Amino acid sequence: MAKYIEVYVQQVNPGRLPQVVGALLDVDCDESIVKSLISATPAQFSIADLVSEVEKRNRLKTLHRWLEAKASEGAQDTGLYNALAKIYIDSNYDPEKFLSSNKLYDPRVVGAYSEKRDPNLAFLAYSQGECDDELLRLTSENGMFKQQARYLIKRRDLSLWSKALSGDDQHVLNPSHRRQLVDQVVSYALPEAEDPEEVSVCVKAFMAANLPQELIELLERIILEPTPFSNNNNLQNLLILTAVKVEPTRVADYIGRLNNFDAPDVAEICINNGLHEEAFNIYKRFEVNADAIGVLIDHVGSLDRAYEYAERCDQPDVWSRLGRAQLDGLRIKDAIDSYVRADDASNFGDVIAVATRAGKFDDLVRFLLMARKKVREPVIESELLFAYAKTERLTDLEDMLHGPNIAQVQKVGDRCYDEGLFEAARLLFQSVSNWARLASTLVRLGDYQAAVDCGRKANSTAVWRDVHGACIAEREFRLAQICALHLIVHAEELEPMIRLYEAGGHVDELCTLLENGLGLERAHMGMFTELAVLYCKYRPTQIMDHLKLYWSRVNIPKVIRACEAAHLWPELVFLYVHYDEFDNAAQTIIAHSADAWEHASFKDIIVKASNVELYYKALRFYLNEQPLLLSDLLAVMMPRIDHTRVVSMFVKSDNIPLIKPYLVSAQATNNKAVNEAFNDLLIEEEDFVGLRNSIDNHDNFDAIGLAQRLEKHELLEFRRIAAHLYNQAKRWRQSLTLSKKDKLYKDAMTTARVSGSVEIAEDLLRYFVESGNAACFSACLFTCYDIVRSDVVMELAWRHGLANEAMPYFINLVREYQVKVDHLVEEVGELKVKVEKNAGPANAVAGPNQLMGPAGINGRLLLGHAGSANNAQPFASNLGSAHGSTPSMGGL
Repeated sequence: MAKYIEVYVQQVNPGRLPQVVGALLDVDCDESIVKSLISATPAQFSIADLVSEVEKRNRLKTLHRWLEAKASEGAQDTGLYNALAKIYIDSNYDPEKFLSSNKLYDPRVVGAYSEKRDPNLAFLAYSQGECDDELLRLTSENGMFKQQARYLIKRRDLSLWSKALSGDDQHVLNPSHRRQLVDQVVSYALPEAEDPEEVSVCVKAFMAANLPQELIELLERIILEPTPFSNNNNLQNLLILTAVKVEPTRVADYIGRLNNFDAPDVAEICINNGLHEEAFNIYKRFEVNADAIGVLIDHVGSLDRAYEYAERCDQPDVWSRLGRAQLDGLRIKDAIDSYVRADDASNFGDVIAVATRAGKFDDLVRFLLMARKKVREPVIESELLFAYAKTERLTDLEDMLHGPNIAQVQKVGDRCYDEGLFEAARLLFQSVSNWARLASTLVRLGDYQAAVDCGRKANSTAVWRDVHGACIAEREFRLAQICALHLIVHAEELEPMIRLYEAGGHVDELCTLLENGLGLERAHMGMFTELAVLYCKYRPTQIMDHLKLYWSRVNIPKVIRACEAAHLWPELVFLYVHYDEFDNAAQTIIAHSADAWEHASFKDIIVKASNVELYYKALRFYLNEQPLLLSDLLAVMMPRIDHTRVVSMFVKSDNIPLIKPYLVSAQATNNKAVNEAFNDLLIEEEDFVGLRNSIDNHDNFDAIGLAQRLEKHELLEFRRIAAHLYNQAKRWRQSLTLSKKDKLYKDAMTTARVSGSVEIAEDLLRYFVESGNAACFSACLFTCYDIVRSDVVMELAWRHGLANEAMPYFINLVREYQVKVDHLVEEVGELKVKVEKNAGPANAVAGPNQLMGPAGINGRLLLGHAGSANNAQPFASNLGSAHGSTPSMGGL
């Protein structure tokens, strides 16, 4: 059986050796057989699997010799060396040496195997393989904090330090373990360190873990005790800074014991953290005096201690710093003293500003005298001049002005003027020949004559205005007028000046000034206008004369407003007329007629008005106030007024007689309203002649209405006019009725003749016959000869025995017929000749008797060559009916 197994593992399947060995060990096979089988089998199997199978049976020592042989042959299999390490550990065969020198085993496997047997060996294995997590767990669980501390320092890994000091998901932190670790680091591990990098990483780890107290302990152990790192600058800085944040009470002790830290930086940090005294001590110890006094000033806030420190140091920069602080604290005199002791003029701007605001000009003079020696600045010298002025040291000011200087004299003079230091301002302006400002200054000093003289030299509007105002205030009107004559030529200066005079009640002086100014070469419209306004306000009797002279040079709208406010109506009308505001002029006259009306002027104005409504307003005005002049006004307004509206207005007011001349003139337009109004007026005046002329010459009126009114009039002539109107309207019968009623037979006969109606004429004849008025019958036949029928006349004459009255009619009628017959005979003869000429010899046999024969009058020859026999009868009938009948020759 053993032979078969040997053949199987050596020739058939060497890779199954681990399983075969495990099976043999399970049946308690002899170890020598197992060892020989392993030794004889080719190296085609996994050593790790073999070790695993043997280790499961707790028979690992069986492979000891074979493993060492393989190791000596140079095998690199990790499982082999893991097995050797386990054997050495179990047999205690100098395992430390193997674990320390051999690098081919797996530290985690060997470490885990050693943990229960010997934690120190496990620590050694883990440390060799840098198995940090396993090592931390091992040392924490077994209280090996000294080894852990030494390992952490040697590793110099911040992430590992973080796990040890703060923990993570795999390594849960136990506070007591951390405290023990810190103690071991402080007590043993870190003092043993000689590499600065190890110390640096350790300190960083403590800072990252936010362990300030522990860090202080660590740094005190390193720095305050003799170590290679006692004088390390960074560690000393770190110790102080950590104490500043955690243990401020220790900072002063550290500052006194340490001497190799960065004093400025540490002091600044102390200041930021409120440790002002410690910061002061740092600066003082390292003799940084300017910063030391800065701490006393800025943070401690004790100017008295700062002054004592400056006295002790007596350095310019310290005094300068103290002076700035005293200036900020408004201890101006002390600040200037400090600047003077420091001989420092660099902060002259602030010193000047603060001292000026506080009015400390005496002390400022001392500073500026020092500063003038150090710095050549216009500001310094300008402020020195002003300080002299404020302290009334005019002699020093004048000496400085006469000497070389770069002061801004003009600006200083303006300041002195604004401050009321007029004597100093006079000296300053005089030194720069500023006549304008000098004039204003002299005004303030009360020297008005000199001020006017300076104004002439300056020739400035602002100067003249200033001097003028002062002269007015002092009632120096002569000098004021000299100034004002230079001002009023500027239009923008005129109005303020007028307000100034009016406010003071100096109206007469103002008027005199403007009157004198009108003759100036540069006189402008504003002067004439303002004088006119003043006259309106204060001298109304002079305004009209002024306007007549200068109306073309005044601002008419402005003067109009002034006249209106002063109720100067004639002047207002005058201005409206010259401004072509004829409507406003007319309205003003109408509204204020008692003062402004003048007939001739109003007529000239009203015809130029553009608003038609004003015409009728003017007519109402005249009707109320000047009715006798209405006709004159209407005469000039006639071309532009509506006659119908005018007549309607006067009809309503029952004042038509007032405008009779206008109506006579307006009849030329044949306006209905005018005609009817005039006719009514004539009827009222019983002027039948004028009415007859009006009716005959102007037909645009209601004729029937007028006729109906007149036919009832008590005067015969007006009733005749009514009949005449009926005639014009072709109402013949109404006219005849009216004439017959008034026995105006001549008018009746005339009406019948004019009507041309046979019926009307014959009815009139019958009326005369019936009324027994033979004379009128005869006269009517004469009048209506052309339209009455002869047979009707003959019948009426025969029946009523009026043959004698009708005989003139018949005589005339016979004569008329005789003339007509003669004319016909003549025409027939002419026709005969013409027919014979056209017919020739062939028709000559007919003879002349044929013309008078049966064809006679009814022949063709009577109708001409183009007529016919049928057309002869109408002609013969016409001969007989020329007067309405067909009489026979015997009857005539």
